[in-house]
Amino acid sequence: MFRAPVVPRARKRSRPADATVSGREGVKFEDVRLYLVERKMGRSRRSFLTQLARSKGFIVEDVLSDDITHVVSEDNQASSLWKWLRECALKNLPDMHVLDVGWFTDSMREGRPVAVETRHLIQETVPTPPEGSAPTAQAVVSQYACQRRTTTENNNKIFTDAFEVLAESYEFNEIEGPCLAFRRAASVLKSLSWAVQCLEATRNVPCLGEHTKAVMEEILRYGRSFEVEKILSDERYRTLKLFTSVFGVGPKTADKWYRGGLRSFSDVLGDRGIRLNRMQQSGFLHYGDISRAVSKAEARALRNIIDEAVHAITPDAVLALTGGFRRGKEFGHDVDFIVTTPELGKEKNLLPSIIKRLTKQRILLYCDYQASTFDMSKLPSYRFEAMDHFAKCFLIMRLEGSQVEGGLHLAEGDSRGWRAVRVDLVAPPMDRYAFALLGWSGSRQFERDLRRFARLERNMLLDNHALYDKTKKEFLAATTERDIFAHLGLEYIEPWQRNA
Repeated sequence: MFRAPVVPRARKRSRPADATVSGREGVKFEDVRLYLVERKMGRSRRSFLTQLARSKGFIVEDVLSDDITHVVSEDNQASSLWKWLRECALKNLPDMHVLDVGWFTDSMREGRPVAVETRHLIQETVPTPPEGSAPTAQAVVSQYACQRRTTTENNNKIFTDAFEVLAESYEFNEIEGPCLAFRRAASVLKSLSWAVQCLEATRNVPCLGEHTKAVMEEILRYGRSFEVEKILSDERYRTLKLFTSVFGVGPKTADKWYRGGLRSFSDVLGDRGIRLNRMQQSGFLHYGDISRAVSKAEARALRNIIDEAVHAITPDAVLALTGGFRRGKEFGHDVDFIVTTPELGKEKNLLPSIIKRLTKQRILLYCDYQASTFDMSKLPSYRFEAMDHFAKCFLIMRLEGSQVEGGLHLAEGDSRGWRAVRVDLVAPPMDRYAFALLGWSGSRQFERDLRRFARLERNMLLDNHALYDKTKKEFLAATTERDIFAHLGLEYIEPWQRNA
């Protein structure tokens, strides 16, 4: 149980008097009052952390009351923690910071209360109302993207575009916390059915920390963010943005080139000390095409090509278009497919056979095949992985204009009758198909939150391979995406509503 008797709010004493009571002689931070939740933390650790905080000038209360400003918890599920806090009937709960112990340790390290960021917050999980239930006066927004419906319609693009720049800048500097915070904030704003016109309207919207709100306030006041404009004009950011737009070039390689004094493609290609790998060579060779968006019509044409190749090899093959196009997007950066067969084990030779057939047709401009490393005995994975262990291949394919309804999406003045397009194929075993389909459909933030929800709210582990129940210590079977949502106790969200 959570131990902490709640006392009625008493008449406030003056701060000087507070500082004279036992344990508060060295108080430095009069406006911050901590309460450490004993459950999970344990009595002895709570006592140690209490003394540590007091030694650094913090006020730590032994009793939870309306005077508390910061509630600190460790390893408690958000749903059970918030249920308990609600039951305590605190009048001041909406104004309290409910925080993970990470904020506490950051503050102890700095010797002062650090600013509360989104990554520190333990936010209330809001259950999705049953279908057909009466709507509430004001819709409550969940902190988890897997409990929100997000279409391609974005009513807050002016804010989310700014947040994406800030997130990318932090990513280039390898600062993970603020990067994720801005991406979560952008994800929440994308899900809103209304445009934010004043900060007061976002009071009940989760994942908006002090920094994100400051950026929003600046945009609302001036129509732009000066911080974002500074980043966009920064030479390092612009150079890394340019270099990472090349197929096969990641942030670390881009930064290495930048630190080596390179600023343009001609600098890179003219430097004899740089040895480009095959992927990077193809990335530069076909840059004009593969840096341009792929249209939905082009994706459909590629699906027809892959479908013909697959079914010529295995008539009972299963092929699915995934990624942004499955989520209803009109344009994308590449085209992703999942391909498999009903017969387990038969999928192992599928991709090599497809590659061989496409090569004979002379439409493969680049191919990187990676054999399967999938091993069920090594599951479950305890962290989110950007890639899975199934067999996959990364291709650049030649697409003819005659195969595309309405024609190719070419640059103005380009009179060629073809273009190069990035295509990814992944081949999971049929019993893993539902998990792979869910994982490869995206969006990235939707998948992150789905895994986070499984871990924190259901004590389960989810990735592209499986769903593992840590309480029951067993893998849960699924033949469809709906099965996975049902196991997690989530209302099913259609692919076109996962654009988080």
